[in-house]
Amino acid sequence: MDERRTGWVLIIVLAGQLVYLALQGARAGNTLLESLGLRLLGPAARTVANLPQDVAGLGEGMRTRSSLLDENRRLRREVEDLRLRLLQLNDVQGEALRLGAAVRHASPPLGRIRAVDVVYADHASWLRTLVIYAGDRPAVVNQPVLSANGLVGRVVTVAGPYAKVQLITDRAASVGAMILRTRRQGIVRGSGRGSGTIELDFVPLQADVRPGDAVQTAGIDGVYPRGIPIGTVTSVNQGGQLFHSIQLAPAVDFGSLDQVYLLDYEPVPQELRETAPHERP
Repeated sequence: MDERRTGWVLIIVLAGQLVYLALQGARAGNTLLESLGLRLLGPAARTVANLPQDVAGLGEGMRTRSSLLDENRRLRREVEDLRLRLLQLNDVQGEALRLGAAVRHASPPLGRIRAVDVVYADHASWLRTLVIYAGDRPAVVNQPVLSANGLVGRVVTVAGPYAKVQLITDRAASVGAMILRTRRQGIVRGSGRGSGTIELDFVPLQADVRPGDAVQTAGIDGVYPRGIPIGTVTSVNQGGQLFHSIQLAPAVDFGSLDQVYLLDYEPVPQELRETAPHERP
């Protein structure tokens, strides 16, 4: 406000001088003096009139520059923090590789996936199944079946290019599962109450389980590899004297499947799973 008032005062003073010179020139009949006064005072008056705007623009520019400098400093700090985190992750990765090399750890190959079409879906009975068409490369019994969102089930019957898939929502289905946050293992079964829910059984009461926990395959059942999403915990209750009663929402929307994926995965051989402890191969 002080800058504006100063500018207006200068404008009024200059305008008064201009009028005074004009009147003096008119009285004396000297138009040359009047013309000279206009030439000198006109640009000066325009400059003074624009001065408040220039000062305001300069102040705005300084504020913008200060804001940009603060933003630049903040971004530099974020970049440095991300670099430190990347170094930490690289260190963790290097340590994992060193430990893996030390124990010569080798994980099972996950194999490849191929898309197949769903030609029939049984959602009406408690036998939750799909029929798929595999084409020239027939499916294999116990072959895992996936969708883009997670685990669908496994192949139970093969008839030429067709195969029947048991969904994980089937009451007779079971999947070795693991709570991702705590690594606690259990068995996922179909609830028999529709395709919207499944259950995680055999998780002890002392285990930490919370709604929202992600559950994935544990790779301990000899059929499914580790790490395939199964679902999310929706409720946790005391089911008995030893175990929780845990409900899951499946990761897959089984009502919208028109195409699934067969996983070319080598499961644990049947003879190894059925060999008694006292027997030798």
